[in-house]
Amino acid sequence: MLVRALYWLLRLVVLPLWAPIRASRRRVAPGAFIHLEVAGPVVDIAPRPRLWEMRGKRPLCLHTFGALTAAIAADTRPRGLLITMKSFGGGMASAAAMREAIALLVAAGKEVVVHLPTGGGNKELYVAAAASRLLIGPQSTLAPVGFVYNTHYLKGALDKLGVRADVLSRGAYKSAGETFSRESMSEPQREQLGALLDALYGALTRSIAAGRKISEEQAKALIDAAPMRANAAIAAGLIDGAAYEDEVPALLGSRDRPATLIGAGDYLSRRRARLMPRVRRRGVIAVLRLHGAIVDGAPGILGGRVAAAEPVIAQVRALRSARRVRGVVLHIDSPGGSALASDRMFHELVQLAREKPLVACMSNVAASGGYYVAAAAHAIVAQPTTVTGSIGVVAARPVFEPLLKRLGIATETLQRGANAGLFAAGKELSIPEHAALDREIGDVYDGFVDAVATGRNKPRTEIEAVAQGRVWTGSDAHARGLVDTLGGLDAAIDAVCKRLSTPVSGLDVIAHRPGHAHLPPLPLPAGAPRQAAWVRALLGVLDLDSELLSLSSGTERVLAWSPVAARLRD
Repeated sequence: MLVRALYWLLRLVVLPLWAPIRASRRRVAPGAFIHLEVAGPVVDIAPRPRLWEMRGKRPLCLHTFGALTAAIAADTRPRGLLITMKSFGGGMASAAAMREAIALLVAAGKEVVVHLPTGGGNKELYVAAAASRLLIGPQSTLAPVGFVYNTHYLKGALDKLGVRADVLSRGAYKSAGETFSRESMSEPQREQLGALLDALYGALTRSIAAGRKISEEQAKALIDAAPMRANAAIAAGLIDGAAYEDEVPALLGSRDRPATLIGAGDYLSRRRARLMPRVRRRGVIAVLRLHGAIVDGAPGILGGRVAAAEPVIAQVRALRSARRVRGVVLHIDSPGGSALASDRMFHELVQLAREKPLVACMSNVAASGGYYVAAAAHAIVAQPTTVTGSIGVVAARPVFEPLLKRLGIATETLQRGANAGLFAAGKELSIPEHAALDREIGDVYDGFVDAVATGRNKPRTEIEAVAQGRVWTGSDAHARGLVDTLGGLDAAIDAVCKRLSTPVSGLDVIAHRPGHAHLPPLPLPAGAPRQAAWVRALLGVLDLDSELLSLSSGTERVLAWSPVAARLRD
């Protein structure tokens, strides 16, 4: 407080000199384009950078992008926005949020030009199609080829090795473990995967059709004709022209003068600049990020992003007690994980929701345990392309006894207690042990369904009908009452403000940190880095889920996990 008081007094002293300087910095040449480069990770919201992060490259923050487009729409001076999109490092839900902001800016009468200097795929064109003009690098390739999902089934190979996977689950659509226990895809898995791919393909098709002003059948034909080089994409009407990056200003300008480009960060900082600091600090809407696999601690043998229960619970309690925090947005990008950790987080979030408005915002994925924690919120917001649902549980464990017998290794077991061998690694479960584990899974599933029914204020039978481990898109979840509103982070913030009866302009929106921890790397003997790389390469070739293996190799025996959501995340 003392620092702010001194700063305020200093500004009073220098205000007569500072005002004209600030005013000159706020000037934007009429007809200029605001320029934004998109290359790499894209996130809904990011915390303010620490001092040592100031010089590093930061991800594109969609919340800031929304503020940028809103500022351009309200400003009569700039002609529009130029986006140089080299890559889009986010999922389809993030792409939907960016596309929506571009469409709103075009509807406001501003010109939006997207330049793809290195070409692009599904997500790049899905976003870019909302612009008023599309440009591409002359020698690049446009590849909106559609969506594919590959799964390898290892049961045949494991049988030859003498290894078996015990997989128990609740929910006909709970597919985690199929990779190890089946030789082919189950019909429920084929059904839900087909529905998800139909939704993503439909979103891409409609985006191209609306943006290029063609029919959906024509858009599908263009997707089937991809990939195509720049000239072919222009001839097909997908792209308006070709140019290298240094040629774009001339294309956007007049005959004798190229267009003026102003950096997006510089422009937005000018628009946000205040001549006088606020004397009183405003209330805050805190964005609590729950990203990655949900775990109790940090178990696992492979690297990966996780949301550990203890840090998340500590953050929830801190937000409950913080006076400045008026409401909370729970931002979820998780395919689930530990059922126990999910329940503990759910409990703490319920306590928070009793004191302050809490709205869940689903990003690319909020499935299984990710949906479990969302159910604690007063309202749930998701993008149409969000992958969610998967209300179900699963337990998986490897059985090595057949392999040991084949190798001539005899095993003698002594135990006291009917279920004493339940947690013995690689051991065949006895009938009582199998029944005990199956009973535990049933109890966890019932608790999951009950929590969702309570959180959503719906009869258990209604939740049971859309549970069974079935994965839904955000649109389908909305139609079935699992989601309240279709939209992104801004819609979630608006929902909090409505509960507070306070305009968004009267509150600050801050990303709460820290957001996640990291699993420890694979423990290997000293001098064996090639083995770690070999293991990761093998997982990539087999299309196995390293996060699931990390969870199942730790202390978790019952998981609220969705491998479909995990693999469709990006």
